[in-house]
Amino acid sequence: MASITNILGIVAEYNPFHNGHIYQLQQAKQQTQADVTVVVMSGNWVQRGEPALLDKWQRTKLALFGGADLVVELPFQFAVQPAHLFAQGAVQLLSELGCTSLAFGAEHPDLDFNTLVANQPTNASSHFKQFDETYPTLFNDYLQAQTGMDLRASNDILGFSYVAANHRLEHPMKILPIQRRGSSHRDTHVGTEATVASGAAIRKALQDDNWAIIDQLVPQATVTALREETRLTWADYWPFLRYQLLSTSIENLHEIYQMSEGIEYRLKQAALTSSNFTEFLRSAKTKRFTYARLQRLCVYVLMQIDRVALPTTVRYARVLGFNHSGQEYLNRVKKATELPLIARVTDEWINGPYRLDYQAGLMRQLLSGADQDRLLHPVIV
Repeated sequence: MASITNILGIVAEYNPFHNGHIYQLQQAKQQTQADVTVVVMSGNWVQRGEPALLDKWQRTKLALFGGADLVVELPFQFAVQPAHLFAQGAVQLLSELGCTSLAFGAEHPDLDFNTLVANQPTNASSHFKQFDETYPTLFNDYLQAQTGMDLRASNDILGFSYVAANHRLEHPMKILPIQRRGSSHRDTHVGTEATVASGAAIRKALQDDNWAIIDQLVPQATVTALREETRLTWADYWPFLRYQLLSTSIENLHEIYQMSEGIEYRLKQAALTSSNFTEFLRSAKTKRFTYARLQRLCVYVLMQIDRVALPTTVRYARVLGFNHSGQEYLNRVKKATELPLIARVTDEWINGPYRLDYQAGLMRQLLSGADQDRLLHPVIV
């Protein structure tokens, strides 16, 4: 490993790991001639405010089988956030881990992301407050008016956020957008001959118990995991969320992180009248709040995260798994970075910087029975 020069970084959720992810890994490794591939992956909750179907350890194993060399957890403080904060944490972490290039899937990889970043509003959140639309819609409309480019596609938005975060680094990584294959990010339709589809389509097929479709779209290891391991959705967490909403006072709900515009009244009323999570979301939805924003709020309510600002810098790297190449690279990174690399969490970490990740894992553990942090070491393949 003495001559290692190309370290590929990828940000992922792998919810679940599917054929499109294998394609992206293969393309990125080929185009960068990567010596090592580092994946920063969301833990037990993903960016749009949903519980990951499979836990972070199962998804780590699938990622390593699928071509990753080293998998590190994206801290909860960034993992369940709007795109710009999600990207900020992930890009910081990849940079700290020595990555020289960053690859991501995009619906339109030929977009001029640098021009889009150069034309973004300086103080977007206050700039758009007075309008009766969702923030993503207003943000895209503004950029389209400035540049003529449309940024509505989900992975294009994330790609833009990665590029913007990368611009802020002292030593930016080389950016590599890769054309997404198959259906768009939110498309749940799958053709009978398709071998690549979105995670949303695969989750819909699971909901419908359509294993013939799932077999087409994911590697065999993922099929086995989906069949044999505990899968969780919001339906499993709904009784706990409902209890928190109904038992917490309006005053205390108002203090929850990202709670704004009086939405706490609507959430409480929806919890009172809804019998399941899907019904609750539909009842709580407003023109200003996307479903993703509502779901993230629900995670914060569930975990009772208050308005005290979450840290905006990466404070540690929790190592979830590696192969031989990843382990060798990890040993090299340890000598080059001041960032603490955690292979096993201790009480000191659980009661300190790792508290939210531990809390998120503990909640899953109560439902699945599978330990998520205290007793576990990195996956080695």
